[in-house]
Amino acid sequence: MVTRWVFTGLVALLALQRIYELRLSGRHEAVIRSQGGREHAAWQVGAMKALHASWFIAMLVEVHGLHRSFLPGLSLLALVTLLAGQSLRYAAIRSLGWRWTVNVMTLPGLPLVRNGIYRYLRHPNYLGVVLEILAVPLLHSAYVTAFVFSLANMILLSARIRAEDCALREVVSGPAVFHQNT
Repeated sequence: MVTRWVFTGLVALLALQRIYELRLSGRHEAVIRSQGGREHAAWQVGAMKALHASWFIAMLVEVHGLHRSFLPGLSLLALVTLLAGQSLRYAAIRSLGWRWTVNVMTLPGLPLVRNGIYRYLRHPNYLGVVLEILAVPLLHSAYVTAFVFSLANMILLSARIRAEDCALREVVSGPAVFHQNT
């Protein structure tokens, strides 16, 4: 029983982290727009917010409503995976700086970011989110949430990555757009 409430506290902290990230993204978005940037595939932001909000609720409902067990071995593996996801996401935010937003935003004339984690991975933030959506529910054996939301996230991210790549092609020309060490 205690582990369920510890899990609930962790989920609450992650929800607060997401809210902070939305505010940070909003500040970055304002800077980009003030310099002539524009948003692409705006519908995806609402879908992402709905997915994440539903994910938080589903985890709590599954853990508390279905009385999921705390399995130390699984929880340890999930915790390592969560920390890897968090590391990737914050490495991406750090590398992009003021260019990091939740929305797909472009600002013509800027080169692609190729420093930090972007030297090694093309979409480190998305990989981090994939790991988190899988791992957090498994911290307390919420298998259904892990599976359903990983699948939903995969569908949404495939559309998002296509939209982002298309937006980047509009503002950066040539085949070098996607040449990265991946």
